Amino acid sequence: MNFETFNEFCAGLPVSNHVIQWGGAHVWKVDTKLFAIGGWQESDEPAFTFKVTDIAYEVLKDMPGLRPAPYLASRGMKWIQHYALPGLSDEELRRHIQYSHEMVSKKLAKKRQKELGLNQEDAPSSP
Repeated sequence: MNFETFNEFCAGLPVSNHVIQWGGAHVWKVDTKLFAIGGWQESDEPAFTFKVTDIAYEVLKDMPGLRPAPYLASRGMKWIQHYALPGLSDEELRRHIQYSHEMVSKKLAKKRQKELGLNQEDAPSSP
């Protein structure tokens, strides 16, 4: 995956917005909450960072081309960075980024989720 396809994919996720910050990184947020970062790499290979569950973190952190995300994981957060080959396939990377988006969106206040039209499929219907 390159930054162009990363940005196109993230732009297609609900209520996502893009900013360039932290030294030129492509930062993607749901409302105001971070869910993915393209950048922060130490090499010419594109790097992509995303939030994961505790179990996924334990599985992914030692895989070749993946590591606990710099800055975020050192603060106890469960974030993984895909920084080198072989890493994840583009399809696997998209799934992890999409799940990161879902996890982050579900952490927004219920009222805010409703205002944004997020995660409403689980909401009980009105009588």
